[in-house]
Amino acid sequence: MTQDASFEDGKERPLRLKALDAEDLSVIATLTQDAIFPASEMQYDRKARRFGLLLNRFRWEDAANATARKRGYERVQAVLAFEDVTRVQTQGVDKSDPDMVFSLLGISFTPGDDGTGRIELTLAGDGVIGLDVETLEVILRDVTRPYVAPSGKAPTHPD
Repeated sequence: MTQDASFEDGKERPLRLKALDAEDLSVIATLTQDAIFPASEMQYDRKARRFGLLLNRFRWEDAANATARKRGYERVQAVLAFEDVTRVQTQGVDKSDPDMVFSLLGISFTPGDDGTGRIELTLAGDGVIGLDVETLEVILRDVTRPYVAPSGKAPTHPD
């Protein structure tokens, strides 16, 4: 009999996840909620049809253990890459200021015809990044060791 993987199985190892359907994407969306990134770390490679972000993501998978370890809450830098992107649109996103910092609140997918669809990244402050894709393929990969979150707190959202 096999068992599903648990967060404890990952321990301190970096995450490497791939989403090929909406259910997989919801896992990545949960793990990247409240990630922050500057405008300078957002890039669309039209030739490779790839849109990528270098995020400072909150380690939700380890938040419950943070106080028990007395190490505090952690963040980690991660690459979030979207493959087969045919068009990128933004609303309420000022890309002219490379120091502007965005906070990722959610990721959703609306399927289209024949496997195509639209991915929307919802940002704090009413910003949205829309990605038209031929197929759903999203990769999340941690690229640094975890570090103590500068705020020392877990992100919260008013009701």
